[in-house]
Amino acid sequence: MPGEIATDRRLWDISGKDGLHFLQGLVSNDVRPLETSDGIVWAALLSPQGKYLADFFVVRTGGRLFIDISERVAEPTLRRLTMYRLRADVQIAPLDLSVVRGLGEAPAGALPDPRHPALGWRGYGLDGGAPEVDWDAIRVAHLIPESGLELIPDDSYLLESGFERLHGVDFRKGCYVGQEVTARMKHKTELRKGLVRVSISGEAPFGAEITADGKPAGTLFTRSGDRAIAHVRHDRAEGEMRAGEAILHLDPLAE
Repeated sequence: MPGEIATDRRLWDISGKDGLHFLQGLVSNDVRPLETSDGIVWAALLSPQGKYLADFFVVRTGGRLFIDISERVAEPTLRRLTMYRLRADVQIAPLDLSVVRGLGEAPAGALPDPRHPALGWRGYGLDGGAPEVDWDAIRVAHLIPESGLELIPDDSYLLESGFERLHGVDFRKGCYVGQEVTARMKHKTELRKGLVRVSISGEAPFGAEITADGKPAGTLFTRSGDRAIAHVRHDRAEGEMRAGEAILHLDPLAE
């Protein structure tokens, strides 16, 4: 299957001798492997309180270091990165390359999406066609959150959003903004809330409140067929739930 152009993504070129070190001190994942070889790392930028602000791919390929980010969170993220830059030798500039993604055999120069094998590959500056893949169906099937949908700036937490399972956080890399809160959540006995996959029957809009026995239990997000992603309180999600006219039940991942 040929790749398709992801028109909702932006690329920023990262240059200057401090570029990688600058990102290493800010994001949730370890980007140091990109010092020595091409690759792609998925990471998040957090507030000092440990809340999600943005997620993006840090990519090195063809001798260039750049960021691949959703346009939903691009502008505020650029402002924050610029604020953190201070006197570091780092320049951030728009990069005029296409973002192409696809399934099946990857073309030369493409890189595997680091979050999950079902997401295929990503390429930069490659030829691509119109969108054909139902990415929401893939995301729902494998419980993969998306910027600005399930991942809500100044509200979401990484561990509630599956970043550990999806290779978006490293607990051995050292300090970064929001690291202390994330580490504390990691060492709690269990998380009280988080993203889950649910089976759903009936109609309910994106963002609908989920209730269980008449009590607030969470929020409904992306739906694909008879499954959906939801953020729930685990102690209220063990039986039947409702959202709008829909009936919901937990649908555990097989993986």
